[in-house]
Amino acid sequence: MNVGIEKKWIYLIALSLIWGSSFILIKKSLLGLSPLQVGSLRIVFSSIIIFLIAFNRIKNIPKNKWKWVSLSAIVGTFFPAFLFAYAETQIDSAVASILNSLVPMNTVLIGFAVFKISTTKTQSLGVLIGFIGTCTLIISGADLNPDQNYLYSGFVIVCSVLYAINVNLIKKYLFDVNAVSIAAGQFVVIFIPSIIVLFYSGFFNLEFTDNDLLYDSLIYVLLLSFFGTAMAKILFNKLIQISSPVFASSVTYSMLIVSVIWGVLDGELFNFYQAVATILIIIGVYLSNKKKPIN
Repeated sequence: MNVGIEKKWIYLIALSLIWGSSFILIKKSLLGLSPLQVGSLRIVFSSIIIFLIAFNRIKNIPKNKWKWVSLSAIVGTFFPAFLFAYAETQIDSAVASILNSLVPMNTVLIGFAVFKISTTKTQSLGVLIGFIGTCTLIISGADLNPDQNYLYSGFVIVCSVLYAINVNLIKKYLFDVNAVSIAAGQFVVIFIPSIIVLFYSGFFNLEFTDNDLLYDSLIYVLLLSFFGTAMAKILFNKLIQISSPVFASSVTYSMLIVSVIWGVLDGELFNFYQAVATILIIIGVYLSNKKKPIN
């Protein structure tokens, strides 16, 4: 295994742990905040963190790349922050992560149809197997949780399409821009809009005195912002650049394992069929990384 391969697997594992924990953090944040407040605070906090670390990197973004950075920020960060928060008001954190596993399939389809990015049969097979595992998890999860409102799962499915578009955008148009610079530029674009949303969300009218639930929620959002958004955004941008779009998006499979574990620890149900499905997902991640076709 060469250094390049080792590095992309390290990024994948780190992102799996970080993003796999994000779903439970969103769930906990919603205990004292509304979806609009969670989404906007997540972006505001993340922006401040990124600006403190890398604001001077913004100047490294070529002028002709700003339209792609802006589009990437909107589809890959701004809308998903709110859509996931709304989704988790009605469905479990593990279910949200499960549905998010549609990203690799959409990455292949959008990459091929729109961006003309080639994908091997082996990679496509890996996506298919992972998708079968995801469907198994959804079906068995629906049996375990008949009271959940699956209409809200549509928000996560929309996110999976947006993420797939974002992955292909970065790979095709921003491959030669530093990953940290991309992240800094993305938050420059969405910082002010998020401030506006936060202002109209009623956050500043909340009662802050002796409101432990609110303070706990703010801590969860801060953790979500630092790890799940700011740090993860930099790692993900770099992962896309050093690997294929399909491999990068396969983090949605591997982080699924982490999110399910967190869900179980928080009292969410998990059965034998979901365990089998998880194994299928791991196989899918492996195959989506293979370059050579299967004989």
